[in-house]
Amino acid sequence: MLYSNEQRDRAKEAYLSQVPVPLIAREQGIPKRTLYYWIKLYEWDELPARESVEQVLDRFIIKLLNRKSLTLDAVEMIERIQAAKEREIKLKLLKQKAENNPVPKGDKHSSTNNKNNAQNKKSKKTLADLTEGEILAAFKEDLFPYQWALWESREHRTRHILKSRQIGLTWYFAREAVTVALLTGENQIFLSASKNQSAIFNAYIKSYIKEKFDVDLMGSEKIRIPTAKGEAILYFLSTNSSTAQGFSGHLYIDECFWINNFSKLQKVASAIASHKQWRKTYFSTPSTKTHEAYALWSGENFNEIAKKRGLPLMVLPDQATLSKGWVGPDQEYRKIITIHDALAGGCTLFDLASLQLEYTPDDFAQLFECMFIDDTCSVFNLTQLLACAITDARWMDYKPGTARPFANKAVWIGYDPSRNRDSAVVSVIAPPCSPGGKFRVLELITMHNLPWSEQAERIKALTESYQVEHISIDKTGPGHGVYELVKDFFPAVQGLHYNPEIKA
Repeated sequence: MLYSNEQRDRAKEAYLSQVPVPLIAREQGIPKRTLYYWIKLYEWDELPARESVEQVLDRFIIKLLNRKSLTLDAVEMIERIQAAKEREIKLKLLKQKAENNPVPKGDKHSSTNNKNNAQNKKSKKTLADLTEGEILAAFKEDLFPYQWALWESREHRTRHILKSRQIGLTWYFAREAVTVALLTGENQIFLSASKNQSAIFNAYIKSYIKEKFDVDLMGSEKIRIPTAKGEAILYFLSTNSSTAQGFSGHLYIDECFWINNFSKLQKVASAIASHKQWRKTYFSTPSTKTHEAYALWSGENFNEIAKKRGLPLMVLPDQATLSKGWVGPDQEYRKIITIHDALAGGCTLFDLASLQLEYTPDDFAQLFECMFIDDTCSVFNLTQLLACAITDARWMDYKPGTARPFANKAVWIGYDPSRNRDSAVVSVIAPPCSPGGKFRVLELITMHNLPWSEQAERIKALTESYQVEHISIDKTGPGHGVYELVKDFFPAVQGLHYNPEIKA
């Protein structure tokens, strides 16, 4: 395959900035053998000597910052490069100072200075020097009362927390876990629905430790923390069962109701926390009753065991009881935190009246009041749809944010109008290049309460950014007005009268 000079220069910039070859290959889609060939042919290993380390690092930081959008990997790379640059500058300054102020041999002040430096270094506080009072005071300082109530439930071996959106539980459990690690020296393990979600835990913990104790933590998939009771390790994993084995510690599973193949993961996750000292915490917004995690929350899984062992069956109590926290026959702690519970528990971040105007009653109940969707009558239930999803897919041919995100490759556009509960949605689909291939959802645009003319304009803008080969519009009811407007600029648009037979 032929590569442009621009691609080669971009790879060279990364290599000169000490980015590993495998990472360049993954980020830029260039085979490793090609990169090694360029390194040898163009003598890239000889180039860094022509520039200072700071110049090389500065150049690469600017390159990353000029991207249209920054991934979490890129942000972490910038932080590492900036730290390396600062170390290089400090070393140069120390070297210059030593050269300008040499200490004579036998200088009686030198030993005193060395002793003072050693004492200063010793007096600087580390995480291992923190007292229990200091750790808990820092932890409690920013919590709402409903979050502090979760801390008081931490001794339960298994916790299930069903939550409203945006009430800060990922933020809270990141702080809870690192606080437990500082107090006990015990490992903490985070399992999330995606790599990016796992990275959010990592970012929250680093930010918290920096803010409260002025300590910079390092690591992306693993952070080591020195404590008064030994070294604690924090692991950040996505829900790939092949990488979630071989660890032990307190386990946090985030957004469990949105994880594909949950039952398989549950077996692996349970093994991580098999020993009696380890605890498991599941927390998530609700999805549907057909999701595999619902049987764990509702007690259906326990009741299968209870029937065989002659134990009392479990029946979930009402929401009012669950809002206070409840321990069932399976000895597991369950709690619901709705937006109303959060507001009553001191949260000041919401304008409830405004949110209720933005969402239909059904949407609001699911997003903020912890109500599950019953999708048993749907053509495709959530479990089937999640099985089609790819986590953290890196599509080299799709560049969002550019004038032509998908270059001149063909896309299809679908439009679903707003009715009594759904918002109008436009989807941009990349069809497969060959029969039997995969369809890719490139964009989803949700429109709340927009007039037909504005909705049609959104679709028109997409035809100017993409090579649109097909547009299909549900013109039943409110969709008819949008269909007529789109037909003016895209005469080949297909109008459909949706009904259960067509959907099936």
